[in-house]
Amino acid sequence: MVTIKQIAEICGVSRGTVDRVLNNRGNVKPEKRQLILDTAKQLKYQPNPAGKALAARKKNPIVGVLIASEGVPFFDDVLLPMRKAALKYENYGMKVIWRSMRGFNVNEQCSIIDELAQEVNALIINPVNDKRIIDKLDNLVEQGIFVVTINNDVDSCRRHCYVGTDYLQGGRTAGALLKMIAPPGIHAGVLMGSQSMQGHRERLKGFLEVLEKTEGFELMGVRENDDDDMISYEETRQLLAEHPETNALFIISSGAYGAARAVITQNRRDIVMIVFDTIPSTIRMMRDHIIQAAIYQHPRQQGRRAMQVVFDYLVNGIKPEHEKYIMRNEIRIRENVVD
Repeated sequence: MVTIKQIAEICGVSRGTVDRVLNNRGNVKPEKRQLILDTAKQLKYQPNPAGKALAARKKNPIVGVLIASEGVPFFDDVLLPMRKAALKYENYGMKVIWRSMRGFNVNEQCSIIDELAQEVNALIINPVNDKRIIDKLDNLVEQGIFVVTINNDVDSCRRHCYVGTDYLQGGRTAGALLKMIAPPGIHAGVLMGSQSMQGHRERLKGFLEVLEKTEGFELMGVRENDDDDMISYEETRQLLAEHPETNALFIISSGAYGAARAVITQNRRDIVMIVFDTIPSTIRMMRDHIIQAAIYQHPRQQGRRAMQVVFDYLVNGIKPEHEKYIMRNEIRIRENVVD
């Protein structure tokens, strides 16, 4: 009987790539896809889904998902394809335990990790960058639990792979974009979810790398909003009151709607706003000319890829092909944004 491993060796690709093509999952370059399909046909490959499902159930694959999604609409688009994939993978006996939290409370995240560690073979998590969290993730890996970080990474931990965007590059993109569309003499205020999130800090770093070299640039302040629109509104309102010379705002993570509402109530439509993500409230503000541009980070691809990587590992025994699965940062403006 021809195996996936043999097809992979003949085609010069990984087992994971062959598995994705034969099971119609994930993105594979068209030429590779055709080569794999042609090879499988020539070798008369016959899948055995019943046997595969039976073998998978014997492994009792259980996945924990822990995301700080409460009150953050961006994660709706991450979780939707994850839940769809989880339903499909139930045929192979894979179960998912869903957990969520609001904000970046380290104690709460530690407590949920401890709870999940008693039951799961794998964990998908967007972690707070704190030593206690890092130690717990390292301990999970030592116990043989497969760990995938999603949307935010912690490079110093031993997680198996990361799925998300390049935050540093995203910050640089935002800085360069602001230089292009803002008037000379940029006085920018920045709102970020939390300094405890590695990705948020990297976006700020990339943003400043670009703009600190720009003549006339001045940073009006960096404020945390806990990814909450109400906090974002208050922090933006105070920033504008204390620094009326502010003419640009960069929203590093969530909270764009709250910041936009503050701009409206302060009658500051002269302010240029660069944000992340094209959630419905952001699209409305773009169409009202309050937000000038958003950087899209492919949330659905992030969710789909994270669940697929876990399935491949737990059910098929296929290790990740990459340490980091990076989604492209793409610029969205009023003319090309999609509901």
